[in-house]
Amino acid sequence: MTEAAPRLAALAETLLGAPLPVRIRAWDGSEAGPPAGPTLVLANRRALRRVLWRPGELGLARAWVAGDLTVEGDLFELLDRVAGLLWERPPAAVPETPPALRRSGLGKLGALRPQLPQLPDRAVGAAQTAALLRDPEARSALRDLVALARPWPAPAPPPEEAAGRRGGPIHSKGRDKQAISHHYDVGNEFYERVLGPSMVYSCAYWSPGSTLEEAQRDKLDLVCRKLGLRPGERLLDVGCGWGSMALHAAREYGVRVTGITLSREQAVYARKRAAEEGLADRIDIRIQDYRDVKDGPYDAISSIGMAEHVGAERYREYARTLHALLAAGGRLLNHQIARPPEPDEEAYRIDEFIDAYVFPDGELSPLGTTVGELERAGFEVRDVEALREHYALTLRAWVARLEKHWDEAVRLTSPGRARVWRLYMAASALGFEHGRLGVNQVLAVKPAAAGRSGLPLRLRTWGA
Repeated sequence: MTEAAPRLAALAETLLGAPLPVRIRAWDGSEAGPPAGPTLVLANRRALRRVLWRPGELGLARAWVAGDLTVEGDLFELLDRVAGLLWERPPAAVPETPPALRRSGLGKLGALRPQLPQLPDRAVGAAQTAALLRDPEARSALRDLVALARPWPAPAPPPEEAAGRRGGPIHSKGRDKQAISHHYDVGNEFYERVLGPSMVYSCAYWSPGSTLEEAQRDKLDLVCRKLGLRPGERLLDVGCGWGSMALHAAREYGVRVTGITLSREQAVYARKRAAEEGLADRIDIRIQDYRDVKDGPYDAISSIGMAEHVGAERYREYARTLHALLAAGGRLLNHQIARPPEPDEEAYRIDEFIDAYVFPDGELSPLGTTVGELERAGFEVRDVEALREHYALTLRAWVARLEKHWDEAVRLTSPGRARVWRLYMAASALGFEHGRLGVNQVLAVKPAAAGRSGLPLRLRTWGA
């Protein structure tokens, strides 16, 4: 019988309509594809069954998390090479084609995801769906892949995949708490290995030659300066994480901070840090939903990397809630990941891998949508700063730390969980580098009487 790797390479090129961009090694030791660069390793036939059972990103992710699919060589380079199989940009010369990302390659196979019947040989159902493909050669290739992947059915999803959603409708308080717990209650020691001593899980603010710790300190200080914090003021830190922003603001600017999170592990960790630094009298860490905060007014609010969890249908409520919690003349610093706008926003769907393994129910919005909702809530937007390249550098630094502490990370969580974070952060770094993702700091004010903002005439003094 022909070795598996050459067969897989030929079949994949037929189905994808493009040359294989990386070398592959199959379970029988055979190899095919470009000789130089990283190698995609299919450790067993389960990897192929997972992809055929759920074509597209989720099938690949399940194979990766389970260890059925691995990479030898530079993960960043491999992801960069295969990105065109999942996404492509339409030619700029075709004006009627929307300038947004659209599915291609494996995404086309995703449209053919078989609803396999309950038959003794489930592969029959997969082969029958090949009739949806108009190209006879592609139909034949898919049948050959099904035969190569036997025996069926596909294995169950890895245990790291988010379980069935409970706790009410999407972005209800109960369901949001469940989603936050899935992402953040992985273990504080694990996050220490990835994030470093700063324990800041958001985009850093880099200068040439700075370390990760220095860049994270500079980001926290940037937020404090944009908010114009003064001793004795009250700061609400929404989504306070492990307390880094609260500590910096209380220590360096003399403010009183209320930090809220839905993660019990984060709250315990943040309270311990505040006590150890002698700041417990100025920092109040709560396990609380932002919708339940009733003790305003606050002089300033920081929301750093939290709004991605809010959801499009709840964003207006989020903006209005924060606006109501601010005193007249109060400032909001909203630090949030963004995506490019879709030609049809109704067609936007949450990324399958991210939804299943990283941020359940997380949603990204275009920057313009975020600014519009803040304005509708009554805020005056005074400054927007894009930090896209900064997040790419941050993610690469986190991946380097995870790889350096790999054995410890696996011990502290699970091999699958460590693989989730490595893939997620590496792919996200490339997304920021190539402009598929962005991140922005939006400074807004709740105007006082007669429209007074209380802000200086020149805001950009923090960039000096």
